[in-house]
Amino acid sequence: MRKWLIAAAAAAVFMAPGAVMAQQPLIIKFSHVVSPDAPKGKAALKFKELAEKYTDGKVKVEVYPNSSLYKDKEELEALQLGSVQLLAPSISKFGPLGVKEYDVFDLPYLMVDDARARAVYDSPILAEMGHKLDAKGVHPLAYWDNGAHVYTCNKPLITPEDFRGLKMRIQGSKVLDAVARELGAIPQIMAFSELYQALQTGVVDGEDNVPSNILTQKFYEVQKDLTVSYHGRLTYSLITNKKFWDGLPADVRPGLDRAVKESTEFFNETAAKDNTDALEKIKASGKIEVHVQTPEEKQAWIKKLMPVHKEMQSRFGKDFIDQIYKASGFTPAS
Repeated sequence: MRKWLIAAAAAAVFMAPGAVMAQQPLIIKFSHVVSPDAPKGKAALKFKELAEKYTDGKVKVEVYPNSSLYKDKEELEALQLGSVQLLAPSISKFGPLGVKEYDVFDLPYLMVDDARARAVYDSPILAEMGHKLDAKGVHPLAYWDNGAHVYTCNKPLITPEDFRGLKMRIQGSKVLDAVARELGAIPQIMAFSELYQALQTGVVDGEDNVPSNILTQKFYEVQKDLTVSYHGRLTYSLITNKKFWDGLPADVRPGLDRAVKESTEFFNETAAKDNTDALEKIKASGKIEVHVQTPEEKQAWIKKLMPVHKEMQSRFGKDFIDQIYKASGFTPAS
């Protein structure tokens, strides 16, 4: 009789795995393509800390930095398939999902300061655009502001004419492609994980990025010149698999929502400080010549790139672009 009871108990456990699984933590895989020392890397670890704390250990977050799990092109598909639960890609990468509207934020000089950027992130426009991502099975949880771009290259970039004939790495945005071509450069779409070697070997001549990425990825070691142009902005979106997020147990969702909110605040504060500090460290390294644009040089760049705004009206529609202008406080003449 005793042997029968033991066997029956074992069978019951086997037939009802939920009873065992309920005691196991929920695993969330968070994949990203930058260094753990970059603002995104730090914020990912902060999210892990907060998520595990606020759910009392019911959730375990595994963070995979430096494209160690998925590269740029792979990670969005992996998220849709449910192979990973969290990403924080640049919103410039949403075009291949069929949500081209996010490319509008790559318009040159649209959101070059914190105030303009935050105004847009808080506007209803972003919420409306998020519904289009939802339809693709991707749900945006927050927007992380990583500040304004600078250019690096193997030659000085002082005037728009200096770009002529250069191979410049871009993200896969139609707007960024148009910007490069307007400058006379040859746009090269390339995964972030491949960029250091491409710069080192001359496969591409230059790229644009925020100082914290240039520092932590050591791009300044394989480039001769850096121009502080602040011509564009790097915005990440913390995204999840919609089906996964909607199906979260009721006892963990509030804790994860809180972790999202607080890690977003942490990211924005960290990025602002790290980008300022990174630019100073890059200058101090003595390995790259740093040029800060004069007001006259900046105006020459703006004048050169404003036609991209008009060109993109056919892609996004004038009314939509005007809404973005209104939210950001931007005017084409500014």
